Amino acid sequence: MLKLQEKLKNDYGLVFSDEELLKTAFTHSSYTNEERLPKVANNERLEFLGDVALSLVISDYLYRTYPEKLEGELSKMRSSIVRTESLANFSRRCGFGEFLRLGHGEEKMGGRNRETTLENLFEAFLGALFIDQGMDEVRRFIYRVVVPHVKADDYVKVVDYKTELQEILQMGGETTITYKILEEEGPAHDRSFVAAVYNNGKELGRGIGKSKKVAEQKAAEDAIKGQNHVS
Repeated sequence: MLKLQEKLKNDYGLVFSDEELLKTAFTHSSYTNEERLPKVANNERLEFLGDVALSLVISDYLYRTYPEKLEGELSKMRSSIVRTESLANFSRRCGFGEFLRLGHGEEKMGGRNRETTLENLFEAFLGALFIDQGMDEVRRFIYRVVVPHVKADDYVKVVDYKTELQEILQMGGETTITYKILEEEGPAHDRSFVAAVYNNGKELGRGIGKSKKVAEQKAAEDAIKGQNHVS
């Protein structure tokens, strides 16, 4: 953890007073399972806390920055910022993955590069930072790491195809929209998913992505294109 502490100090001016808390934030459940440590010794509880802190800071920022946008638009923007792929990328930009403590089995399966693992790590770090130094430091870190990409409109233009498809289909009245993962392809460290979207049991579109959420978004996008073609 010494190299991690040096990195946090050099890159972000952060010095944790509770080193064990920081270690917990960078401990995956597979590590605690293999080492037979208490279940609470992994980062899942901190992830829960960090998720709430991140959502609050981003919601506050969007509310103040975009006074002209309605609640639905703000919700879509927030969803695109805090989704799995986005948070995994923030973890990568911070270089957090190399410091994560993983079990040997999870390491061999490519867990260090898994989107959900990196997402959870980023949220766990925020949770640990909140406990160790308070909300002001969490906000300062998010404004340094996350907000610049929002200011650059990286997320303003992101389309939530699942929500858009739902709005289109519900214009015709009550409807049931479901998603199903049809296939999983590739090795564990580079897996792709094939998803399909159904409306009242009828398939409308398919999509492929590196995570189930991305595949579902792609399927919704495919369905929207089909709807536009029909209309």
